[in-house]
Amino acid sequence: MSTSARMLRLLSLLQTHRFWTGGELADRLEVSERTLRRDVDRLRDLGYDVDAVRGAAGGYQLRAGGALAPLLLEDDEAVAVAVGLRAAANGGVPGFEDTTLQALTKVIALMPPRLRRRMGALQTQTEGMPWAGGPVLDPAVLTTLAQACRDDEVVSFAYTAADGSATVRRVEPHRLVNLGRRWYLAAYDRERQDWRSFRVDRVQGPPSTTGQRFGPREIPGGDAAAYVSQGLRTRPRQYQVVVTMDVPAATAEATVGRWASVEALGEAQCRMTMDTDSLDWPVLVLAGLDCDFAVEAPDELSTLLARLGDRFTAAARQS
Repeated sequence: MSTSARMLRLLSLLQTHRFWTGGELADRLEVSERTLRRDVDRLRDLGYDVDAVRGAAGGYQLRAGGALAPLLLEDDEAVAVAVGLRAAANGGVPGFEDTTLQALTKVIALMPPRLRRRMGALQTQTEGMPWAGGPVLDPAVLTTLAQACRDDEVVSFAYTAADGSATVRRVEPHRLVNLGRRWYLAAYDRERQDWRSFRVDRVQGPPSTTGQRFGPREIPGGDAAAYVSQGLRTRPRQYQVVVTMDVPAATAEATVGRWASVEALGEAQCRMTMDTDSLDWPVLVLAGLDCDFAVEAPDELSTLLARLGDRFTAAARQS
């Protein structure tokens, strides 16, 4: 049994609030009494009040008022949990705001007093601007699909395609993939006998589980995230943006990530190619990189940049 698992077991036993002799606890945990004493000290370091009685009949008991759920987290782990839930509560996962705020409150309440005070400060002293514009997810859809992926269970669901057409799909779900503010399901479509990716926000209502199991297939390329990303890149888009930039390729790649391809043209110059349905994103990328660049295509991007440039220049002159 690992140290963390053993400590969870120890805390669970102590939460009965009965008095345990050292020998009883050591036998239950299958460790020496010396190891038991170290584990008790670890619980105390985390803020749990454990009383000890020395001597031949000595033992341990969790102090009254110390009945906390077995949630043992290192400081950095606790911060990660609180920050992640806080981000979701601010719209990081549209549709989950209220649920994650409730979860954040409960998680903080279950922490040892020392961490609870720190996380409470993080919660009350942090403000955020909710994200807007992302598709809203139905928690029931997301969790049903996740369980079907885990259990290798065939599901069917009503799906609205990008062109508005409605279909009913029967698939073997493989993995959920989170790209930016959108979630996708990578699955094998039984009727089309091929792999497909589905936007989770376009699934209408919770999927119907069938109880039918399937043998896992190998997704093309062996990686669900790469498969979904490649599919998004190859899908016909309204614009293909091509821009040469006076910045190292590694710097550009760190900004655009999976949304574009970057070709090095030298140590301090590269060419970015991006397929997109909106020119807003390449404009933001170029502004964020803060470097000289030249637009090779499309003409619409050059026109948009000229219009924005005139607007910003006029605003600067006025101020």
